[in-house]
Amino acid sequence: MNKYFLIVCLAICLDIHAQDDYDSMIAAMEAAKLQQDSIDMSRLVVVYGYECRTQDADGQAVVDRMKVAVQIGNHVTRSYPYRKFREDADAIDYLSPNNYPVLKAESYCFMPEVWTGYPEGKQTVRDHIMPNHYETCQALQPIRWTLKEDTVTVGGYLCQTATCELYGRKWLACYADDIPTTAGPWKLGGLPGLIVAAQTADGIHRFRLVSVQRIATPIYYEHNAITIKLSEEKLIKRRQKIFGNKHYPKCPTYYIPDRQSLNNSADVTFGQVGDDSFCIINGVLENHDAHVYQPLEIK
Repeated sequence: MNKYFLIVCLAICLDIHAQDDYDSMIAAMEAAKLQQDSIDMSRLVVVYGYECRTQDADGQAVVDRMKVAVQIGNHVTRSYPYRKFREDADAIDYLSPNNYPVLKAESYCFMPEVWTGYPEGKQTVRDHIMPNHYETCQALQPIRWTLKEDTVTVGGYLCQTATCELYGRKWLACYADDIPTTAGPWKLGGLPGLIVAAQTADGIHRFRLVSVQRIATPIYYEHNAITIKLSEEKLIKRRQKIFGNKHYPKCPTYYIPDRQSLNNSADVTFGQVGDDSFCIINGVLENHDAHVYQPLEIK
């Protein structure tokens, strides 16, 4: 029996009527809920700008951009869209029509949520392929970095450089060893200092530091989220099969045969911004068009 249920039962049994007691009960319920969902507290919150160089549905060169937040705790690091971090921190509804441009930008970038160190010694990833949400949980494997003697200044920090190959892509990273953490954006990490910039050798994917704040915020993991669990290898292959298909840029839902059935079975919200209508399915924006898929993981 969880704490949330116990608090409710206690409130009923004692027949609490006084406003002060009622307020205390609500506060206790919220604290119990927070305890259930929070797996660590951040000591640093780092924001990165992410860029992906690709092509639109007509083959024209475009650069997709979004912000990524990384919460760095004592045991767990969470990397995920900055929009969702603001949602958690400020209780803002970013699924509203006013935030349609942010959702649209995110839909082009294919950025998953990554918990490093949760569970202990593992890495958990959540991603979506409409209409489903997927989750993988793998043993945490150290990245084989090659440390270089080169130095560069990024965002006011004097940084060392390092290279690695990760999921079939070669990366160059700049890290600041005066910020004592091994964290970085996405699945990048394991260097003797905060990663403040990283890019693939071909220049397709880039992360660059926007800000660092020493603030305590709960690091959440939704234990009751509805996800399909599978191996990391299978999720990578599934993404490539669906998003890498030639039909995807012009028709992102080409692989969903029965759209009406989807509308009836999923959590679907329709909206309008100017002349542009949109649809949010299970919390994810459905685009009418898309950009050519540039996977972070090739293999």
